[in-house]
Amino acid sequence: MTNALEKLKEFTVVVADTADFEVLKNYGSQDSTTNPSLVFQAASNPKYKHLVDNAIEYVKSKQGLSPKEKLSLAIDKLFVNFGVEILKIVPGRVSTEVDARLSYDIEGNVKKARELIALYKEAGIEKERVLIKLASTWEGIQAAKILEEEGIHCNLTLLFSLVQAAACAEAKVTLISPFVGRITDFYKQKQNVSGFEASKDPGVISVQTIFAYYKKYGYKTSVMGASFRNKEQTTELAGCDLLTISPNLLEELKNTDSSVVVKKLDANNLPSNIPEKFVPDQKTFLYELNDNEMAYFKTGEGIRKFAEDLIKLEKQIEPLLN
Repeated sequence: MTNALEKLKEFTVVVADTADFEVLKNYGSQDSTTNPSLVFQAASNPKYKHLVDNAIEYVKSKQGLSPKEKLSLAIDKLFVNFGVEILKIVPGRVSTEVDARLSYDIEGNVKKARELIALYKEAGIEKERVLIKLASTWEGIQAAKILEEEGIHCNLTLLFSLVQAAACAEAKVTLISPFVGRITDFYKQKQNVSGFEASKDPGVISVQTIFAYYKKYGYKTSVMGASFRNKEQTTELAGCDLLTISPNLLEELKNTDSSVVVKKLDANNLPSNIPEKFVPDQKTFLYELNDNEMAYFKTGEGIRKFAEDLIKLEKQIEPLLN
């Protein structure tokens, strides 16, 4: 009997939201997406100590680096080490995140992305198998535009609104990761409710709107729904280009009957109430983002949380460099 996960894969590319190799093997993920939080958790596991050790040895082999440069290179090398191992398991691509503290720095994002791609190339991985993950700030999107023109493909994360999605599409980024669960969290607290029916969930509706907008106006950027709180949110987005799903929800889907999965998103059958096409410039983008309380708050919060987890990872790695 087919389960819900297998059925979902008929309509959507399923991506495991983890840096744990065993999980990737178990669920047959096409791609993999990581972030500082996931890498921090994995790097703390003794079974991945060899990847940490390799990053440390790599940095120690380099001459003339300042302590700050050593730490930065060690973190980058660690992320790439995880990415290389992941690509031995998944047939597609791995997303590797740029330091969240660079979220408002166009040149900093571009420089860091090029450095990550160079480390992958040194490890034998071509840039076509890597997605550079950047925050969906104005600066992050402009950095992605530059990188895409160089053939470096980008995944724009921490995306909570149509104006962010529209700007990403105009920048011709490869993929966006609109967050479902964090939008849900905001409105649960705002409206003082315990939850939403999946079809009325504001996070789900946000992704449905972006998907329809992209398909109506012929944008090539792929939509990968992310940050899910329950399996019903994932099945309500069956038909989305990609969905990145945490291991616990993948397991729930695997143990659920396939009858709950019906294709909900279809580029050939779009709703009638799709917003008019617009091309946001910087002033419009910043105003529209600021005017959307949820998107403004969640973008900033997400950047802070990713930065905090990166700092935790740095504190774990820094003593090993001495």
